Amino acid sequence: MSNILLIKSSLNGEQSKSNTLANQLAEQFTTLQNANVITRDIAAEPLSHLSQAEIGAWMTPEADRSQAQVELVNVSDTLINEVQNSDTLIVAIPMYNFGVPSTFKAWADRIARAGITFKYTETGPLGLLENKRVIVVATRGGMYQGTEKDSQTQFLKDFFAFIGLTNIQFVYAEGLNMPNGEQSFSEAQAKLEQVVNA
Repeated sequence: MSNILLIKSSLNGEQSKSNTLANQLAEQFTTLQNANVITRDIAAEPLSHLSQAEIGAWMTPEADRSQAQVELVNVSDTLINEVQNSDTLIVAIPMYNFGVPSTFKAWADRIARAGITFKYTETGPLGLLENKRVIVVATRGGMYQGTEKDSQTQFLKDFFAFIGLTNIQFVYAEGLNMPNGEQSFSEAQAKLEQVVNA
């Protein structure tokens, strides 16, 4: 049995297109591969922006941490454990103002921790997470894929590669607020089973 971590970030909850597609993808993994799915909805339970106090807690030796610091570290530890214990990450992510939702950035900031998910070497940073698959379900109101305005795709590739996850695949549903939006959504749905079996 494989473990799936489903990460949701849309402000529109279960009515959102990204969550709808990601839920369908997770269901297909469950049906076709008997996968176990754990959901982390960072829009429904948003994370605060990363603070100096939190970074300071990470850098404080475990034996010297105050109770407040222990609680701060536990936030990041919990999120990292979810990633470490998964075989596949499904990332449901809408495009907000050409980028990722701020809640996703707050999540990413707590995942990238030196000595845990990456380390510095003489040749630069080295990701420490391996043998995991990342599937990004990216929804956009307009058409951005392959243009200079799609900074989201490169950010996601760079971030996951930074922590060692280079097996990343994108399922795009674009132009959802345009006249052919329903067709684009249907085409994205049709790709889901292919992704599961890839």
